[in-house]
Amino acid sequence: MIKKTLCFSNRAYLSCRNRQLIIKVNDPDTGTPREHSRPIEDIGVMVIESDQVTMSSSLISTLLENKVALIVCDKKHMPAGLMIPLVGHSEQTERFNSQIAASVPLKKQLWQQTVAMKIRNQGAVLKKVNDMEIGNMLAWASQVKSGDPDNLEGRAAAYYWKNLFGEGSGFTRRKEGDDPNSLLNYGYAIIRAVIARSLVGSGMIPTLGIHHSNKYNAYCLADDIMEPYRPYVDLMIINLITNLNLPPEISNETKKHLLTLPAIDVRIGNLTRPLMIAASMTSASLAKCYLGESRKLVYPEIEI
Repeated sequence: MIKKTLCFSNRAYLSCRNRQLIIKVNDPDTGTPREHSRPIEDIGVMVIESDQVTMSSSLISTLLENKVALIVCDKKHMPAGLMIPLVGHSEQTERFNSQIAASVPLKKQLWQQTVAMKIRNQGAVLKKVNDMEIGNMLAWASQVKSGDPDNLEGRAAAYYWKNLFGEGSGFTRRKEGDDPNSLLNYGYAIIRAVIARSLVGSGMIPTLGIHHSNKYNAYCLADDIMEPYRPYVDLMIINLITNLNLPPEISNETKKHLLTLPAIDVRIGNLTRPLMIAASMTSASLAKCYLGESRKLVYPEIEI
């Protein structure tokens, strides 16, 4: 079953009863309190956008027990924090140990696969949206070495962002940059939560990365594994701007589309699965690599 993504942008009181999410809001016309419910087991990601949303501690506990990724936004309505469960797998101790003991060569090989798939997916996006010749991107993807010592990821990124919104657009990818950077930030935060949730579900520590190692980052592994998933966000945002004619900025309409990211169909191996399921497959393949059962990460690939 595809898990739901819920977003709360207005005043509400959220609690838990009989393992149901109880949502209490006031009718905008009469001010009369209204109450409705959602099964917590159906929720995968919950976004709290408004500082007027109140949650009970029992609800937070039940959400985490059911492996719901809880995102809290700042006053600008941008994701600012992520809460995920501490325990996600019955063999967690064994998997923690295998992850901690992973050799440097293994981590470099895993990063090689990750970068190669990211570049391939970026190339596929350029082909889809601008019908560009992407032989250089495919060549770079095939030339990535263990650990990416030649920084082909950076070379491909420079070419990708220069051309994604059209040559001459002047776009620069920066977290605090001009729009549509805010849309990219929002979409990436949703993907990051999905990946972190799947890593915990596969019994891994989302802090210990295979490449990212910033001591201030609590989700280094999630940031590693999400890299090949980023182009799916880019592709959706291009569609919002060029095909749906939406402004390249955060709005209720653009957020509504970005919140569907966990449910979009992606191609992984010979299967078509929702992105959230694909993330679980990727995390499961990573766990097998740590356990010595495999040497290959399973990532979704954007078809050209």
